[in-house]
Amino acid sequence: MRKLLIAVALLAWAGLPGVVAAQQTGAPASAIKRTPLQKADVPAGTYEVITGTAEIAPNTNIGRHSHPGIETGYVLEGEMTLLVDGQPPLKLKSGDSYKVPERTIHDARTGNGPAKVLAVYIVEKGKPLATSAE
Repeated sequence: MRKLLIAVALLAWAGLPGVVAAQQTGAPASAIKRTPLQKADVPAGTYEVITGTAEIAPNTNIGRHSHPGIETGYVLEGEMTLLVDGQPPLKLKSGDSYKVPERTIHDARTGNGPAKVLAVYIVEKGKPLATSAE
């Protein structure tokens, strides 16, 4: 079922494959609204930069996953807890930023209120933006 959810989410982003959508590996589609902003190649390299926003409903885990590159983000609204394997939970609020190392399994969880984040990925071209760890 999780693989089906990932496949459907990725297909929904056909105009900008996988932007932020792949983070939704464990939550129902109605729990996360994703908005692609831009995608650009890194000059003279095999990486690309993908930018988008995600609005996450209250009491939602996005699902454990990893990326073929670095993820950085900025909390625009609300609060959430970033759960990165090997690190203590990181409570984030509006105005906080975060980073997730390449290929590191992680998850995020909102509390009683929604959250909105701006996410930037520097990832290998041609690879899925995210791989489920479930």
